[in-house]
Amino acid sequence: MSCLFGYLNATTTTARSLNCGSKAAVGSSICWDRDPWQRLEEFRDQNDNLAIHTNRGIDALDKYANFLRDRVAIETEYAGKLRRLVKNYQPKKKEEEDNEFTSMQAFRNLLKEVGDLAGQREVVSESLQLQIIQGVTLLSKTLRDDRKKCLSDGAMLQQNLSTQLSSLERAKRNYEKAYRDSEKAVENYKKADMDLNLSRAEVERYKTIMTSKIQQSDDAKNEYANQLQKTNNLQQQHFSILLPAVLSRLQELDEKRTRGIREFIIGAAEVESSVAPIIARCMEGIVKAGESINEKEDSFKVIERYQSGFTPPTDIPFEDLSKLDPDSLQDHYSNSMSNHLTMRGTMSANKIKKRVGIFNIFGSNKNSLTADGQKEDFSDLPPNQQRKKLQAKIAELQQKIAQETNARDGLMKMKIVYETNSSLGNPMTVEGQLNESEHKLEKLKIDLKKYQGYFERANQAQVANNSPQANRNQLQNGHRTSRHSNGSADDHHDEGDDQPDDAGSLSSSSASPESGLGTSHTSLPGSGQGSANENAIGEDAYFETEVEPLQPLGTCRALYPFEASSEGSIPMNEGEELQVIEIDQGDGWTRVRRANDSNGWDEGFVPTSYIECTLYA
Repeated sequence: MSCLFGYLNATTTTARSLNCGSKAAVGSSICWDRDPWQRLEEFRDQNDNLAIHTNRGIDALDKYANFLRDRVAIETEYAGKLRRLVKNYQPKKKEEEDNEFTSMQAFRNLLKEVGDLAGQREVVSESLQLQIIQGVTLLSKTLRDDRKKCLSDGAMLQQNLSTQLSSLERAKRNYEKAYRDSEKAVENYKKADMDLNLSRAEVERYKTIMTSKIQQSDDAKNEYANQLQKTNNLQQQHFSILLPAVLSRLQELDEKRTRGIREFIIGAAEVESSVAPIIARCMEGIVKAGESINEKEDSFKVIERYQSGFTPPTDIPFEDLSKLDPDSLQDHYSNSMSNHLTMRGTMSANKIKKRVGIFNIFGSNKNSLTADGQKEDFSDLPPNQQRKKLQAKIAELQQKIAQETNARDGLMKMKIVYETNSSLGNPMTVEGQLNESEHKLEKLKIDLKKYQGYFERANQAQVANNSPQANRNQLQNGHRTSRHSNGSADDHHDEGDDQPDDAGSLSSSSASPESGLGTSHTSLPGSGQGSANENAIGEDAYFETEVEPLQPLGTCRALYPFEASSEGSIPMNEGEELQVIEIDQGDGWTRVRRANDSNGWDEGFVPTSYIECTLYA
């Protein structure tokens, strides 16, 4: 490229040969080394080639910009697909229990690193778009505008030179014609002067014509010399100053385009290199996630999760049938086999269903189900798993109590500040939030006390089951015992009667509406120890018992609305009047009732702190 521009600049020296001076260039014999039009056409051809070259260069720059746009689209699509991949393979809520295994933790870390990789691809895409593509687009527009101006200036220079050459050509033709006419007039005058037959007047006429033609020839010669001087000056200025200036601008334009491509390619590589360390750290994170997998630790966690805690069964005793009464031999054999098949921990033990409570409405809390379908005290789980679930629930409640306590303390401090300086706020605006926080805290403490009781009973049951006395009691008179899902052991006697279980006792319930009738011992007439099992016969049969309504002990008014979210409780609206049929037994719940649309009564428990009671004298 530089050679071509240099050649065009060097050729300007040849134009100086045209400047011979107007007087030296004119004479009887006029000689032209080369036609100026031929030189002009040669430069015009090269100028067209330069225009084509610079246009192709800018097209190449636009092509690179399109390449970057396509790459940005690919990077964006790749990052989006990576993020969708990570989202699709995120562990589901039902799979949260498996998150404790190292293999699942490694997979979650892998997904996190892949998400970070997607973020880095987005960074590359955004950087290319903002730093490179915009720069290339702006440079391309600038180059096209500058090129257009350069070509316009070059065309104008060519047009001016062409106009001057045309004027020179006309002056030259006029001078050639006038010179030939003057020579012919001189020749005619000489012939007339030598012709003796012509009159004096005729000779004078030829002389006048000769003088006129010579004058016209001199004028044409002067005009031609003048146009030649102008043309040489313009041509020298054109090829020495004006055209090289335009060509230099084109050269700078083309070099700027070439330099821009170089900088943009390097810049794109630097954008990619800037995220390389982060991508390398993502790879290191994936490797660390893989190295963190410990098969022994996972196996230990599987054992911890599914370890039942059941005591292995003792040896089956030998029964000497010869020492039994022959009449009861057949019944004894059937009962013994039935008892052996219903040991706790067998498949048949899971099918045992006990109906407790009246119509299963006010039953034991052990029949209340959580959101995931398990019993509230987790008594349907093996002992070890039950204790673990209760420990986790207790820890969760303790954390919630700590958070709610901090929130209450903050509200109390805010109230004190408002009372000290009323300009900061009205203390009454905090009063409602403080009462609500107190109610939540009281409910959480009640739930904590309830689950602590569950945990204590579970530990006591485990200690009792593992004691030597319990092992000895499992075999009495050759009869085996079966354990129900609530952790109590019931002896199956030969008569096949199912003995009372503490699950059916209303007096042994926990202190919450979820547990049925709370800690009350007078909730229903005749609902003493074993009343639930007395109401349950077989698998699906019930005895319907007419219960006499309790006499109201007073009335109460709801201070706050209450939504019943568990079995045994009833909802109430703020300001609603209810009858009190059982006062608070120290568990934070009061039993109330109200008339319903079917001329009956709706009974249940409500929080004591939510009502204002007025008892009868």
